[in-house]
Amino acid sequence: MASISFSFKGAITLAILIVFLGSSSAQLSTNFYSKSCPNLFTTVKSVVNSAIQNEARMGASLLRLFFHDCFVNGCDGSILLDDTSSFTGEKRALPNLNSVRGFNVVDNIKSAVEKACPGVVSCADILAVASRDSVVILGGPNWNVKLGRRDARRASLTAANNNIPPPTSNLNALISSFNSLGLSTKDMVALSGAHTIGQARCTSFRARIYNETNNLDSSLAQTRRGNCPRVAGVGDNNLAPLDLQTSTAFDNNYFRNLVNRRGLLHSDQQLFNGGSTDSIVRTYSNNANTFTSDFVAAMIKMGDIRPLTGSNGEIRKNCRRLN
Repeated sequence: MASISFSFKGAITLAILIVFLGSSSAQLSTNFYSKSCPNLFTTVKSVVNSAIQNEARMGASLLRLFFHDCFVNGCDGSILLDDTSSFTGEKRALPNLNSVRGFNVVDNIKSAVEKACPGVVSCADILAVASRDSVVILGGPNWNVKLGRRDARRASLTAANNNIPPPTSNLNALISSFNSLGLSTKDMVALSGAHTIGQARCTSFRARIYNETNNLDSSLAQTRRGNCPRVAGVGDNNLAPLDLQTSTAFDNNYFRNLVNRRGLLHSDQQLFNGGSTDSIVRTYSNNANTFTSDFVAAMIKMGDIRPLTGSNGEIRKNCRRLN
């Protein structure tokens, strides 16, 4: 076997180059709090479990919070910040307003974690762990969460309005949106599988159930029209399960629904509509293990999006406001 050697000076140069060019995600690690907060995982999971026992839908809501955080300037906890007289957060962005939820559960987790290890764990990391725990509690796969994120001291209403794909997105827009964050088309389809849990508001699927026929099962459309009137402004916040069969169980029924033209959102059904992602959807519909494996890989990859590390950002005492 050939050996490779280089000078000490060359090694230093290479190390500097790696630091300069390497992604900040390289600074995240699965054992980041092993000494500074050894009870982190049990503390977070206890609160998440209680919240889901109280309301099964909360698992999907916490998972969604993490998505909406990472898609806006990286996984930095910015979505958790409340508006103030001098600060504009992301909660009133169109994709979030009257839609994202679970902030009170995050508050409860933060309070419990602060008692266990004050001033150590970021709100951004709490979101990452809570989203993993939500998936596990609802019957999905487990994985080791990479940690070490710090919390943003800023937010962007504009980025939240522009970067989070709306439910009206077509396939090309979805692929482009995820690719812009370093997520592949396969990552996009796998992450969309999070819609195997949770519910959507009437405003998100009204246009689909009344205007689309070619790629929509007629019985599903009829069922959904029962609690989502055609007239805008009437029943806007009425809810329907994204996965009609098992909306509180993390499984691959979402993809089976797509194959049967039973995706609730326009953006869902775009994944199986004669396009480039049909084969991935069919694979996931037939093989739950392949889906969960790819979902885990994509979640870890998404968690690596532009985290604040080192001396950047802060460790918020209260997830809703800056220190």
